[in-house]
Amino acid sequence: MTERTDTFDWAMIARDLDERGWAVLPGLLSGDASDGVAALYGPGDTFRSHVVMARHGFGRGEYRYFAYPLPPLVEGLRTKLYLHLAPIANHWHERMSVATRFPADHAAFLERCHADGQARPTPLLLQYGAGDYNCLHQDLYGEHVFPLQVAVLLSAPGEAFDGGEFVLTEQRPRMQSRVEVVPLGKGDGVVFAVNSRPQRGTRGDYRVAMRHGVSRVRRGHRHTLGIIFHDAA
Repeated sequence: MTERTDTFDWAMIARDLDERGWAVLPGLLSGDASDGVAALYGPGDTFRSHVVMARHGFGRGEYRYFAYPLPPLVEGLRTKLYLHLAPIANHWHERMSVATRFPADHAAFLERCHADGQARPTPLLLQYGAGDYNCLHQDLYGEHVFPLQVAVLLSAPGEAFDGGEFVLTEQRPRMQSRVEVVPLGKGDGVVFAVNSRPQRGTRGDYRVAMRHGVSRVRRGHRHTLGIIFHDAA
């Protein structure tokens, strides 16, 4: 399944990311692969921690962070997606005048994270039931932050659940926030800005702050795979 990442039009994805801060990866996982990942959810050695959102004011629902070694499919997606996203991330940092550059190989970036104490894996599996939602947030886990991440919807909207739309907001300087609802089907991925992205203005580039979340699930159950490329302190 990880070879699917090589078939996308990454030039078009880069343009979408530059224009709006997100891009859809249609059919990133097959239906069977989506079901297989969702079926991993539950207690066991596959995960390092379990978070109930309501206990922390994050919303309602729950998620589990994978432990190392990651499941092969999750590891493969993380490695292959990074390969395509690293050039975009470096271009963004150049436009935002951020000195940090990212190596082409994900293992080299993880070495940088681990050397500074960010050694806990961050890919996660999220589960929502009726009435659950995820508040707007940014996934920042330490000094080293890769500016893009990916979420993969593992459940079929309209069949497994209703509601539960993936939502992004952007805040431009001296302007009101703008909201985007990203249309996703089962197995689709969305790549989006972790915290900020460059926006072309009349006087050059400036930074746009972004947050993401999930609207209230009205019926059923929704599972999502989250792939974050930096590890946590």
